[in-house]
Amino acid sequence: MTDAVAAAMESLRSAARARMQAQRGGKTRFVVQIGHCSQAVGARDVAAALSAALPPDAYMVVAGCDGACFAAPKIVAADAAGNTRRLTNATPAQAAALPADFARQCADANAAGPSAQSDSVDADADFLSMQRRVALDGCGELDAEDIDEYILYGGYAGLARALSLGPDATLDEARASGLRGRGGAYFPAAIKWQGARGVKSEPRYLVVNCEEGEPGIFKDRHLMEGAPHRIIEGAAIAAFAAGASAAYIYINAEANLSAERMRRAVAQAQERGLLGADILGSGCSLDARLLRGAGGYVCGDETTLLNTMEGKRREPRQRPPFPTEAGLWGKPTVINNAETLASVPYIMSAGADAFAAIGAGDDNGTKIIGLSGAARRPGVMEVPMGTTLRRIVEDIGGGAPDGRAIANLAVGGPSSGLLPAAMLDTPIKPGLLHESGVMLGTGIIALDGAVSPTDAVRALAAYNAAESCGKCTPCREGTPRMVALLDAIAAGGAASSDLDDLRALAELVNAASLCGLGQAAGNPVLSALHFYGDELALTASGADRAGG
Repeated sequence: MTDAVAAAMESLRSAARARMQAQRGGKTRFVVQIGHCSQAVGARDVAAALSAALPPDAYMVVAGCDGACFAAPKIVAADAAGNTRRLTNATPAQAAALPADFARQCADANAAGPSAQSDSVDADADFLSMQRRVALDGCGELDAEDIDEYILYGGYAGLARALSLGPDATLDEARASGLRGRGGAYFPAAIKWQGARGVKSEPRYLVVNCEEGEPGIFKDRHLMEGAPHRIIEGAAIAAFAAGASAAYIYINAEANLSAERMRRAVAQAQERGLLGADILGSGCSLDARLLRGAGGYVCGDETTLLNTMEGKRREPRQRPPFPTEAGLWGKPTVINNAETLASVPYIMSAGADAFAAIGAGDDNGTKIIGLSGAARRPGVMEVPMGTTLRRIVEDIGGGAPDGRAIANLAVGGPSSGLLPAAMLDTPIKPGLLHESGVMLGTGIIALDGAVSPTDAVRALAAYNAAESCGKCTPCREGTPRMVALLDAIAAGGAASSDLDDLRALAELVNAASLCGLGQAAGNPVLSALHFYGDELALTASGADRAGG
C-alpha cells in the first residue's frame, strides 16, 4: 500500500475510533434490525418503544435484517462486559421492557462472568450458523446508517489496497478470484471491467444494477439496507479497475428504504473522501449518484436499464454493441449487480485465493439465495457455490411447516422453472441447474402439495407475459399465447397435440426474443413439460381421460 493511501486510511480509522469511543464507549448497545421485511411486522414501532425506554448508559443503532426474516423484528443487546441478549419476533411491549430486564441479567451475571440469553428458540441462530457470509457479512449487526462502524469492521480496506496496487493488478486479483457476475448470466467480472477499460473512449461509466423487480427475489434489498457501504466500496473498486469516472446506483422504484440507506451511505462516503476527487490521496476520482428505476421486470435487462436512464422507452437495445463498448450515452459502461460488487471488497482485502477457496471446483465464492413460500424459515441466506438445494431448503430453511412436505421448487424466478422434490440433492452452480432450462437465479420458492405444477408454471408464465415490453414479436405474441394454452390445459379443454405446440412455442420464444426476459420466458414451460409432462397430458384432455 502506498504511503499516502495508507496514511489516509489510517487517519480515517483513527477518527472513526475516536468518535465511536466518545459517543458509545462503555455503554450498552441495543441493535434493532429494520429492513423492508421487518417493517411489515412492526419493526419501527419496536424501535420507537425501545428508544423511549433506553437509560442514559445505553444507545440504540438501526441495522438491516440479517436475513432471518422469519424472526423479525429482532433486537440484540450487548454490554461492555460481554453479556448478550437476543429477542426475536419482538413486540413493542417486550422492547420497552428489555433495557431494564437486560440490566438485571447483566447484574446477576457479574459474579459468574458473561452470559448469553435468548428469548426464543434458536431457529434463527441455526439459520445463521449454517451459512458462509461474504457479501452479507455484518448485516444485522452493523449500524446501517453509520460509516464509522463499517470502517472499524474493516470496511474500505479493500478499496485502499486496490488504489495502492493500481488498476492492472486489481484486474488480476479479480480474475484470479474467479468472481462471476451474480446477476444471472455469470459473466466473469474481470473480463467485463477490462473490456470497458480497453475501449479508447471517455468518460467510462459504472452502473450498479439494483432493479430486482421480480417476485421471490429480495437479496439486493437486504444488501442495500444492511451493508450499503460494502456495495459502494465494491463499486469504487470496480470503477477504478475499469477506468470509470462516474458510478450510477440504479434502485427499484419501490425500494424506498434501500434508496434511503444507499443515499445516506453515498453522502457519508463523500464526506470521508472515499468518493469524489482524489480518493484517499490516490489521485483517483469517482462521482457517485443514485437513480430510481422505471419499474418493471424488464428493467433488470442491461440495455433496457440504460434506455430508462437516458429517458427513453423501457425496452431493450439490439446487441452488439455491448454496453462495455457503447453503453450509457454511447460510452463504455460496466453494469454489475449489487451482490457482485458486494463480494469485491472481500477479494481485495482477504485476497483472491481466499475467495477462490470458497465453493466447489471452478464455481468460486458464495451465492445469496432468497427463500420464500412453504418454508419454516423464509429469508435470505448466503452459502458456498456447490451447496445442495436440500441444504438450503430443508436444513437452513427448515423444510415445509406444519408437517407438510416440499413437493416442488420454483427456482430462479420467472426466468427459470420448476424442479420436483426428487431434485433436492442438486448442487447450486452458475447458470443451468438442469438442461430443461432451470437456472440458479437468486430466489427459491418452496411449494408443497397444495400448489399444482400446472398452477405454478401458469403463474410464472403469466408474469412474464405481463412484464413483456412488447418490442419484439416472439415475446409480445408468444408469452400470452403460452398462458392461453396453459389455461386450456388446466381447464381440461386442450388436445394432446397442444402440448407439442406449447413446447414448440416455448422454444421459439426463447430462441428468437431480443432480451433476457424473452430469451428465458419459455423456461418455466419447458421445465414443467420435462418433469410433469405426463401430469399435464392427463390434465389436458378430459376426452382422452374418458376414452382411456
